[in-house]
Amino acid sequence: MKTVSFVPEMHESDEPGDREEAVAYFTMEIGLTAEIPTYSGGLGVLAGDTTRAAADLGMPMIAVTLLYRHGYFRQQLDEDGNQTEGPVEWKPEEVLRPVSKRVTVEIEGREVAVRAWRHTVEGVFGNHVNVLFLDTDLEENDPWDRTLTDNLYGGDLRYRLAQETVLGIGGVKLLEALGLNGNLIYHMNEGHSALLALGLLEQKLGEQGPREVSEEEIDWVRGRCVFTTHTPVPAGHDKFDWNLVARILGPRRTRTLEDLSCRHDGMLNMTYLALRFSRYVNGVALRHGEISSDMFPEYPIDSITNGAAVEMWTSEPFAELFSKHIPEWRHDNLYLRYALRIPLEEMLEAHRQAKQALLDEVARRTSIELDPDALTIGFARRATEYKRTNLLFSDLDRLRRIVKKVGPLQVLYAGKAHPRDEGGKQMIRNVFAAAKELGEDLPVIYLEDYDIALAKYLVSGVDLWLNTPMKPHEASGTSGMKAAFNGVPSLSVLDGWWLEGHIEEITGWAIGDREEVSDPAAERADLYDTLQHKIMPLYYEHPLDYACVGRYSIAYNGSFFNTQRMVEQYGKSAYYQVILDENDGEGSDVERDQHR
Repeated sequence: MKTVSFVPEMHESDEPGDREEAVAYFTMEIGLTAEIPTYSGGLGVLAGDTTRAAADLGMPMIAVTLLYRHGYFRQQLDEDGNQTEGPVEWKPEEVLRPVSKRVTVEIEGREVAVRAWRHTVEGVFGNHVNVLFLDTDLEENDPWDRTLTDNLYGGDLRYRLAQETVLGIGGVKLLEALGLNGNLIYHMNEGHSALLALGLLEQKLGEQGPREVSEEEIDWVRGRCVFTTHTPVPAGHDKFDWNLVARILGPRRTRTLEDLSCRHDGMLNMTYLALRFSRYVNGVALRHGEISSDMFPEYPIDSITNGAAVEMWTSEPFAELFSKHIPEWRHDNLYLRYALRIPLEEMLEAHRQAKQALLDEVARRTSIELDPDALTIGFARRATEYKRTNLLFSDLDRLRRIVKKVGPLQVLYAGKAHPRDEGGKQMIRNVFAAAKELGEDLPVIYLEDYDIALAKYLVSGVDLWLNTPMKPHEASGTSGMKAAFNGVPSLSVLDGWWLEGHIEEITGWAIGDREEVSDPAAERADLYDTLQHKIMPLYYEHPLDYACVGRYSIAYNGSFFNTQRMVEQYGKSAYYQVILDENDGEGSDVERDQHR
């Protein structure tokens, strides 16, 4: 049995609704290009990579998100690392196409008009996935309603719940207006879009009005919903006070939610709402699935480990290298297993080119010239306390001794702190303070306004990818996967995906042990010891052996931790859209029952 293309070739001019879709992928944010700033970090970039893989595989998917006319925010950092935020300036009409259909959503008793824009994601075989961006900035709407699709993760809880109403209920109504509501599977990428379950229920009830909902109708909704949870701690799940829910959704919908046992501790918990109405639920790594099962023991929760889009995140030098030695790498990422045949000297040259491109970009942004021969560490992700951005700088004297004994070291940082995350902002200031104290002994640069364009330079151009989360807070993480595509090994705490991708001294190095909770003192000591005694000597004294670790990273991790594998796994486990090769005939009774 194998998976094959799901649909025939399609064209970018196709209007949503011109073809039959199978999966509607709902996500609060999506990262497609730097020119479409509708993402804040890993969740959005994963969503964008998911649509790329769906297009590669020919999966009949359509994605739904919000427009965010002011983006997430533009980050500015002063000389002390103090972050200030400004709006992102972009013109959706210059990069997106309008969608003809419009719908309305009731919010606080008002009918809010919603239109959509679309972007088309092209796959390697010519198939595509449409992404719909919902927009409330219409003249007929009240001034406050017009702002609902302005800012990602902005405003107060009232603003946030109204946004999630537009996404969940408005998204379902738009797909219905486009004629796409037939047999869709609705995939909720995190709980932000959980109100789509209420929208589907209303769709099922039709014009019958409020009444007691039957188990058969609940099962009808549940049979069409899939939910992926990304948050390993209870505090990270969206919750709204019941009075606010009544204000935003109105008495009828609030009563329906209460009748359906969706009120928990006086709150509407979006994760519980999604769990209540989903027939399949998964975490985003094996360990995260276990943690989620412990958090929500009354629900069966599976695991599908995240991936990243190989073609998107592979630098040009490595793309050329793969095309030379592994011609089918774009069409089937599993072929990266054959990276083991690539000569190490060619690996070193490809990495030298990618590193120089990164250093040129750093010089362009900062006017600082870095040493192309020095071991360069990259650390780029959302700035928040559990990421422990400054763990590397816990002992500056030890770092100076390491550099003096073994060789030069330089570090590149990037990442935004949420405007209301004071702990995350302090992490950035701590890096700036360490950089000043280390001075020329160990150059440290924090690159501001981290986005997809900068990320592509970083994951391909550094020599070592560093990740230091406090266990067990890393649900998965994907930045180290992107580095692996470019032959860049990881030095990481054993949490999230790295528990599965780590083979000591083969694909990279571990910080600490496999215990489920971090020991900060032990991890700090292990970080320094591993750098001094394993990584830096290998890099400076045995460059071909260091390149070999990068080659294993491609072959072992690049071939598995990609979104082609991930989306195929969703097809088999969650969507049931696997197509059997005709040579397999009708398949076994078990297979036929599974995929009905």
